[in-house]
Parts: sequence; C-alpha cells; structure tokens
Amino acid sequence: MERVEVARMIPASASEIFAVLTDPQGHVEIDASGMLMDASGGGVTGVGDRFVVHMDREALGDFPMGKYDVEVVITRFSLDEEIAWTVEGVARPYVRHIYGYRLEPASEGTRVVSYYDWSEIPEEWKARLTFPVVPESALKGTLGILERVVRRRGR
Repeated sequence: MERVEVARMIPASASEIFAVLTDPQGHVEIDASGMLMDASGGGVTGVGDRFVVHMDREALGDFPMGKYDVEVVITRFSLDEEIAWTVEGVARPYVRHIYGYRLEPASEGTRVVSYYDWSEIPEEWKARLTFPVVPESALKGTLGILERVVRRRGR
C-alpha cells in the first residue's frame, strides 16, 4: 500500500472548495500536520504553477530539520474537479510524493477525496524515510479544517 485516500462530504460547491485549494494561503489554513507556517506566491491556475511554502518539520518530530522552504509544483489541475502537487525542497533527488484532492459534486454538497501517493518515489527515499510522511489522521483532520475554512470564507 503506497497510497492513502480519505473522503468527507462538505456542504459547499466544488468551486468554493477549489478556491481554497488553489490559494497558497489556503494550504496553510487547512494544514492539520502543523508543518505549514506560511506561503508566498500567486494563485494556482494550471499544471506547472509553483508557490513557496515555509515549513517547520519540528511539528512532526521525526527529523530535526527546523524551518525551511519548499516549492509546491502543481502536477494535476482540472478546474473544480482535481488538483495535485509534488514538493521540491532542499533534499536531492526530490522525493516526488504526490498530494491531491478530487472533488465529486453530490446533492448534499461536494464529496472531497484527499490523497497522498508515494508509489513512484525513488527507492533511496523509500529506504531512508517512513511512509506515509503525513499520516492518514492528518489527511482526515485537514478535510475537517477545509470545511471550516470554506464556511468561514463563504460568510
């Protein structure tokens, strides 16, 4: 198993949810891992877009990396349907794990699927790190926070 998926029904439109997911600050607002401190860069409009996230790995307590920056690189983009990205940081080669969201419209709102896939990372990273880096519980927590942020922005 090299992929985790969790889902939650959010009583909002796909476009309201997608607006949070394409906003660099939205990523910081919904993060349940505690690692994302801030972000800089413009909104996401397509594959290849990038923005910087200021991180603090101490929140996970697994590596004493302290504060550092990574660049989020959008790898999948379908307006109001799906967004996914990988992270490029200080370590080489890049780990190349993928994070993403699929949005599925429903009568009660939108079913949001959060996924984390590490199936295509280099073997040297699989030997060095424990996967998933971000646990399933954090993905579930992020979906709850996402609902709260979407509600707050909609007011």
